[in-house]
Amino acid sequence: MEKKLKHLEMIQAVISRMAGNSFLLKGWSVTLAAAVIALAANKESHALLTLIALLPVVMFWVLDGYYLHQERLFRKLYDHVRLQDDDAVDFSMDTSSFLDDVDTVSQVRMSDTLKYFYLPIIGLIVIAFVFFLITL
Repeated sequence: MEKKLKHLEMIQAVISRMAGNSFLLKGWSVTLAAAVIALAANKESHALLTLIALLPVVMFWVLDGYYLHQERLFRKLYDHVRLQDDDAVDFSMDTSSFLDDVDTVSQVRMSDTLKYFYLPIIGLIVIAFVFFLITL
């Protein structure tokens, strides 16, 4: 039983790290988008600067989708190990056998949890861009 618990702890640590990375990406997305829009409000070339805010937000969305995909794979591995006998535990961290059980990275990127977080930020950036274009 001790081997299984140690293996489950290892997997849980990876899951926690992926969730933490996802949380940090969301925080950085909001922070950078707000900072670039605030900076754009004080510059003459504010419309173009506002569009630059799209780049980190889209890149963070892509990375967040990857981390969420990895987290889901490790959750499958956790469930697999949880049901194993202690003698069968080999401390493998290979998740490739669960790829068919989990959505692809592209599908995960378009999951509701990510869409409903990143699309409003992108929408606000576009609204700011249009506003700055009108006020030129």
